[in-house]
Amino acid sequence: MTSIIKNIIILAGVAAALVLVYVFFISKDKTETALISPAPIPVSTQIGVSAGTGNQNPKLSQDFLSLLLNVKGIKLNDSILTDSAFGALHDSSILLTPDGTEGRPNPFAPVGSDIIIIPTIKLPAEN
Repeated sequence: MTSIIKNIIILAGVAAALVLVYVFFISKDKTETALISPAPIPVSTQIGVSAGTGNQNPKLSQDFLSLLLNVKGIKLNDSILTDSAFGALHDSSILLTPDGTEGRPNPFAPVGSDIIIIPTIKLPAEN
């Protein structure tokens, strides 16, 4: 009798583990998809439906338009630009100057095919 109860407990534990794996890893969260998916757009506002365009993918046009309308509704708080801490920021970038040893003129050319021209300076002859 003890082995039957032990088997039932093990089977219940495995079933509970499978249910938890399904809930957390396999099924999609309804609130997450609701936040990501765009609101439905009426057919009259679809883009690319004018005469002669031959729109091949109205779903793509609808998705693009809904994304564009979502971006239009974004409001940014620009109060940080008037903050004194923002005004105290200064540019501390460093100007880098090449030293002349950057490497090969064409790093993708085969080795040995580089033509390096060394400029020569002719000094005036002394009398």
